[in-house]
Amino acid sequence: MPILLDHQLREQVPHKATDFSVTYYQNELAELPNRTGPMHWHPDFEIATAVTGVLEYQVGQQPVRLEAGDSLFVNGNVLHSLRQLAGDCPDPAPIVLFSGAAIAPENSTIYQKYIQPVAQCNALPFVVFWHDDPSHAEIHRLIRDTCRCLREQAPCYEMAVQRQLSRILEYIFRRLDHLPKSEATRIQIKSQIRLQKMLAYLYAHYAEPITLQDIANAAHISRSEAGRCFSAYMGCSPVDALIRYRLQVARRLLRSKTLTLQEISAACGFNSANYFSRKFRETYGYAPSRDRNPGK
Repeated sequence: MPILLDHQLREQVPHKATDFSVTYYQNELAELPNRTGPMHWHPDFEIATAVTGVLEYQVGQQPVRLEAGDSLFVNGNVLHSLRQLAGDCPDPAPIVLFSGAAIAPENSTIYQKYIQPVAQCNALPFVVFWHDDPSHAEIHRLIRDTCRCLREQAPCYEMAVQRQLSRILEYIFRRLDHLPKSEATRIQIKSQIRLQKMLAYLYAHYAEPITLQDIANAAHISRSEAGRCFSAYMGCSPVDALIRYRLQVARRLLRSKTLTLQEISAACGFNSANYFSRKFRETYGYAPSRDRNPGK
């Protein structure tokens, strides 16, 4: 299932039901260019595990390296992205997204006493559970069991998932005062807000002609400051980030097989099919026609 973002840069999490707000992803990296996901955020908590390769989560401006067996908890409303650094094949990288409301209603004592302090801890953007740390063995078991339940969906699996996620959050809450903190500076907070505004504009208007000035105007900053924000968080220029997203959208459209290359390039904001094809080949290593005719 591809990662989709709404106009506010938040991932559109397709929870199957509002009363069980948990979503499971697997094999996302196989569908992403260079096994790299877009920078995004969502209000849900996220738990991800490296299975066979070496992954790097960027949480805010901080890179977090995960080797096979390591897992990562990402707090809600935190900018993050994922890429695979090593491994012959795309890492399955199972990911669980869940709302605190999956454990208890937001107006309940349990939510306000135990879940809300974690969600509102701005100094705790993430927690790493290392595979070789004996104190994390129980958490790894709970994460594995949660993913298995979500994959198999046996009778009453929702109740099992709720219990397991509750125990994971209980572990974090009990150690909240002792977990490593990463308090963002005022400058970092301002840069993140600016980047969110610019990315939100970029994702909403990618199909239109967009200039660097347009992107900078979305955050009311100069073009040079916009460039610094994108470089700090994404390692690229604003225009490069725009092209990457256009190509990701184009790849999904190619697989629909209902539009011509000219129509797809225009729908994604490219001014010519030749330029679109050239940038597609540079990014993915093959011509767009291959996605139109997989296996050939």
